[in-house]
Order: sequence, then structure tokens, then C-alpha cells
Amino acid sequence: MGLRNETHTLNYCGFRSSTHVTLGLYGMRILLVEDDAMLGETLQTALEPQGYTVDWLKDGQQALHAISEQHFDLVILDLGLPRLDGMSVLKAVRAKGISTPILILTARDTLQDKVNGLDAGADDYLLKPFDLDELNARLRALTRRFHGRADTRINYGELILDPQSQQAFFKKQEIILHRREFMLLHQLLENIGKVITRQQLEQSLYGWGEDIESNALEVHIHHLRKKFYPELIKTVRGVGYIIQEFAP
Repeated sequence: MGLRNETHTLNYCGFRSSTHVTLGLYGMRILLVEDDAMLGETLQTALEPQGYTVDWLKDGQQALHAISEQHFDLVILDLGLPRLDGMSVLKAVRAKGISTPILILTARDTLQDKVNGLDAGADDYLLKPFDLDELNARLRALTRRFHGRADTRINYGELILDPQSQQAFFKKQEIILHRREFMLLHQLLENIGKVITRQQLEQSLYGWGEDIESNALEVHIHHLRKKFYPELIKTVRGVGYIIQEFAP
């Protein structure tokens, strides 16, 4: 495609296991805020193979800065955090007008704790220990509510994207997509009619610390246009990409 093949890096200065794991949602960027190193590492390791991009922070001040400056589809927030507790993070985020869905993950199990968290702006409240299947189900439900849909499937003309089964169909034929192609298409279809910048798309596709080839995004866009049709994704030069409102 005539572009140099350089790389750059994105950076930033207790569940119960189950024999059956329900798949997550490709294309979802999650910020995990958890100071317990074992739980945080286990959650990140468990969620990423299911299609989530998971960035992990261990203190409240870093979390507040990250949520304020970057795009995340969901936040999983512990309450007992160093430097700035989770409840203060939650209140500060909502005071800034940021509407990103936030799921509180905590061992605080009194009714008043739950009421306080929900009243402060949390979208859901999950107690430790928990099953990964339940966490995934709650993440999917939060996504549906946030986008005003009762179904996780996205219909766009003859294109159907099913994040739960991680399948794509066009003209009733299944289209095989690689992981990041699926993630990219999902992100664009979740924001139909909106221009998504290159930086936002890269943040959705890659976690902090991952090397990104300079032309990687263009390659994914090229493959999606080839697998579906060229006019599906429009380039807004100097800004980013858009899937426009469907016109029958």
C-alpha cells in the first residue's frame, strides 16, 4: 500500500473458574482498575483471549486520568484502591460528564455499599468472588443498554455482526474475519454515522505496550472492504474512518 512498515507502541506513564466460558465481545476496550496483582493479572489473562482489549491500572489517580483522556468501552472498577479510592474515581468521572459504563467489582457486600455505588453513577455492582461467565454476561448487558439495543447483534443492510458468537454474515454467507478485523468492524458499526479517529481505533484494537505497525490500521480497513464491499468504510482524510447511516 506504499506505506513504511514501522512500529510504535501504545503506552501509559478473586474470580471462581468455570469449566465453560461464554465468549465476550470482540472490539471492546476495557479498563480494569484493580490493585490486587493476582486478581488483576488473572482477569486480564482470562478476558483477552475472548476478544476484549484489556488495559490494567492499579491505583485510582492513574485510572481517573486514563478515563478522562482516553476512550474505553467499559470500566471494571475496584473500590479499595490506593492514592484515590474507587468511589472517588466514580464520582469524579461522572462529574466530568463521562458516560462510559462502569461495573464495580468489590468485596464490599452490604446493601448500603451497593446503594452508594449505584447512586454515585455505577451501572452495575458485582461481588467478589464471582464466576467469569457472570462477569461476561454483565459486560454484554451493559453494552446493550449503553447502545440502546435489546440484542447484541448489529444489522446493517445485508451485513450482520454477532459479537457474542463472534460471527459476521453478508448476503446470508458467513464471512471469516481475523480477530482485529472483527474488532475494527465492531467499533465502526457501534458508531454508525460518526467519524472515529485513527487514534481511537488503534486504542480499541491494541492495549498499552503492544507494538503497532504504522500501516496496520490501513491493512485491516483494506481487508474489510475486500471481504464486504469497497464503499462500506469511508475514509475521512486527515481524521479517520466512518460507516455512514444505511441508505436502502
